[in-house]
Amino acid sequence: MKLYMQSLGCVKNQVDSEMILGVMKEASELVATPDEADVIIINTCAFIEPARKEAIDTILEMAQYKALNNSKLIVCGCLAQRYKKEISELLPEVDRFITIDEYGQIGSILNSVIESDYHFNNDFSPLNKLVSTPNYMRYIKISEGCRNRCAFCAIPLIRGKLKSRTIEDIVFEVKEAIAAGAYEINLISQDTTAYGYDLYKRFALIDLLKELVKLDGDFKIRLLYLYPELVTDELLSFIKKSPKIYKYFDIPIQHSEDKILNAMHRRSNKKLITELIAKIRREIPNATLRTTLMVGFPYEEEEDVANLIAFIKEFQFDHLGAFCFSLEENTYACNYPNVISEAEKVRRYELLMEAQMTIAQALKKAKLGTIIKDAFIIGYDEESYMYIARSEEFAPDEIDGCIYVAAKNELALGQRINVKILDADSYTLTGEQVE
Repeated sequence: MKLYMQSLGCVKNQVDSEMILGVMKEASELVATPDEADVIIINTCAFIEPARKEAIDTILEMAQYKALNNSKLIVCGCLAQRYKKEISELLPEVDRFITIDEYGQIGSILNSVIESDYHFNNDFSPLNKLVSTPNYMRYIKISEGCRNRCAFCAIPLIRGKLKSRTIEDIVFEVKEAIAAGAYEINLISQDTTAYGYDLYKRFALIDLLKELVKLDGDFKIRLLYLYPELVTDELLSFIKKSPKIYKYFDIPIQHSEDKILNAMHRRSNKKLITELIAKIRREIPNATLRTTLMVGFPYEEEEDVANLIAFIKEFQFDHLGAFCFSLEENTYACNYPNVISEAEKVRRYELLMEAQMTIAQALKKAKLGTIIKDAFIIGYDEESYMYIARSEEFAPDEIDGCIYVAAKNELALGQRINVKILDADSYTLTGEQVE
């Protein structure tokens, strides 16, 4: 059976796709294009309106291949979870919508849809994945769902309450990944700092990290999605002292102004955020700071946007992503007056990102002449004849940027090198390999 899979949305969804492929790996051959496939699976995102539109467009596109080849079309993930009843009626081309709640029975569901002599089991598990990342890196999802109830966010409505994996389970998966050659271990979840609260009745991220750093092997741990109010002095100290943990802080703050943070139902405030950033800069001067912001949230005024821009200019985030507020049904923000036009949201977004581009360029230019150690090769650019690399300061996604590297000899994917930086712009560094 030939299988084509398309995973939309975040890397947490990508891990779910890897587990779906794990269930199917014994009886399927992955193909690169949908026109080759007997079965097409789309794992969807439904976080905000643009993601839902992308999902619908992808389903309609794949339905054309289904019609041509008489293949089966299966849709799973967040869109199916949130709107299964509605889209089942609107998209009869789909043979089966599989909700997130049904993943525990996914093998049985696949058996009922796919005509095959093979009997799929229900082993939907992080320990039974068909990994989609290169050998040098892994995404390890440590929990599902979220205990926060931010006014703008539909994730708890889709993914449910916090559900953490046990420390033992995660350690086993990481140990297996290291043995398979993974150097970069990316711990992910909706709120990584809340890990373990449901299982252990305490925030147990440090307990997990203590076990992970004991593992043998040449590897680094990157923490993604840290909520500011849970980045404690103890956690900061542990990260500072551990050579196996990247000094990389991905802390989505959403906004700088208390009026907006309160309306968002965020647990942090401007004073807490300001003190945390100052503390990280003081304790770990070489740390990389990344954040996510939102503009156009109800009650936001011109003064708030100006203050937000002043805030990022003061604190100089190495990496910054931003979104325009999207009203999501059944979230608390539906109770607010939504009077900011889409055009105005975009204008505010552009102002914010223009300011960040200037900041990022200055930070990158400051690296000219420096040597970045242990950058690892992730690809090759045919146009420039240069290798593409990442280092500690670049997470494995598209928001952070990368390093272009000139090398005298052929380099291998995942190979670690030292790079002297010779040029820079807002999102990329350019350099040459050095000893």
